[in-house]
Amino acid sequence: MLTLLILIPVIGAILILPINTNISKYFSNNSVTNLQTLAQLETKETDENLNNFLKLKKEKNELLMRQIALTTSLINFFISLFLLYLFDSNNSHYQFISEFNQLNFCHFNFGIDGISIFFVLLTTFVTPIAILSNYYNITNNFKVILISLLILESLQICAFVSLDLLLFYVFFESILPILFIVIVIFGHGNDRFRSAFLFFLYTLTGSLPMLLSILMINSFIGSTDFSLIALYDISFNYQIILWIGFFIALAVKTPLYPMIIWLPKAHADSALSGSIILAATVLKLATYGYLRVLINMLPDATNFFNPFVLTIAVISIVYASFSTIVQQDTKRLIAYSSIAHMGVVVLGLFSNTIQGIQGGILMGIAHGFVSPALFICVGGVIFDRLHTRTILNIRGLVTYMPVFTILFFLFTLANTGIPLTLNFLGEQLSLIGIFERNPIIAVIGASGIVLSAIYSMFLYNRISYGSYSPLLNPLKDISRREFMLLFSLLIPTILLGLFPNILLECLNLSVSKLLYV
Repeated sequence: MLTLLILIPVIGAILILPINTNISKYFSNNSVTNLQTLAQLETKETDENLNNFLKLKKEKNELLMRQIALTTSLINFFISLFLLYLFDSNNSHYQFISEFNQLNFCHFNFGIDGISIFFVLLTTFVTPIAILSNYYNITNNFKVILISLLILESLQICAFVSLDLLLFYVFFESILPILFIVIVIFGHGNDRFRSAFLFFLYTLTGSLPMLLSILMINSFIGSTDFSLIALYDISFNYQIILWIGFFIALAVKTPLYPMIIWLPKAHADSALSGSIILAATVLKLATYGYLRVLINMLPDATNFFNPFVLTIAVISIVYASFSTIVQQDTKRLIAYSSIAHMGVVVLGLFSNTIQGIQGGILMGIAHGFVSPALFICVGGVIFDRLHTRTILNIRGLVTYMPVFTILFFLFTLANTGIPLTLNFLGEQLSLIGIFERNPIIAVIGASGIVLSAIYSMFLYNRISYGSYSPLLNPLKDISRREFMLLFSLLIPTILLGLFPNILLECLNLSVSKLLYV
């Protein structure tokens, strides 16, 4: 079952690969049939018929690719829901274990526990949304972005279910070249090249200490298997060295201050689907790494560096929140707010309490719903109509877009952590958990709630109300596709906020095992 979950997106990418959208190649590659078609068109002695034929053939092929990509991603999502249904929440061990050791040079070992299953679900849920977000507004190289999104889904699932540390590193890093391609080819503006290189070099360089730490573990223990490492008693001095290597890589990916410059640029210049994947799941690889490696395998070093991590986290929250307030680019504003929210996640994870860790996980999942929705609002709905992201140029959208304004308002409230949303529960549990350990850190971290309300309501009020900007033409309200995208993200945000035990029942045993076993 788990192997099927990994392979289905790859199968979808393989099915899309031979479909040809370049009609000139279509004629050359299919000589007999298509030369006859071309001859028939030439007999009519009109270029219009030929152009219509080429256009219809291209549209038909693009529609087929869209349907294949969307269908395979939806099938994967339903399989992940079936895995959740079969998952035994009373068992703290890995389940649905799948091994492949037919190759001499590599041993694939996959499994799911109460922590990783929700990150897998988040990945399979967000991928169809990412595909639909650029369903029509990308026409050139459309095959490339569909294949990229499907392969990204498989690689992220592999990272979340890997039971081997070296495999986790391989899949952790393998997403970089694909996202680099998405930013460079489908991004906006000439600055996208710099943004793509910043993203690639920051995360690649930051991950090199992780690789060295993994090699050290392999030399000490003779294996990189999670279960064997957890049983091995690593000395405190070695834990310190290993912890530093892993933390550098995970802090860059989170990101934590001062290694945050790459994220706003990557978000601002990426295609909408790239921003959705980056915000929803790629940042959660660091969250998963904290839980699986630092807290689980290096507990003594984690406890030793705890004050340092908490300090860095609150600095990230405050710095990112104030930076968000002064932003005039809508996508950069949402990107900086992501940094602040991920700081709250880190506070919860390193609180050394069950409530705090559960809150950090809930906050990470909630961020995976709300942040993509806000990117769809500002980088999809608004940008597709106005072709600008400058807040000063947008005003009074409620005049012509009342439905969009209502949905944008709901996600803005969720971003501030209002009750009855999953964001509220995640923030509260994280802050309650850290308050038990360090009240001062908790109070400073709680300032992010006030600051998030300031920048979120500023963005919403500034572009939604006031007199309609004379620079703007009358706009159409959101389409059915855009409404379904936003509504699909709104449902789990509120539903899980009302019924959090859906998550907590599976998390409780696995989180308790991190601290007490």
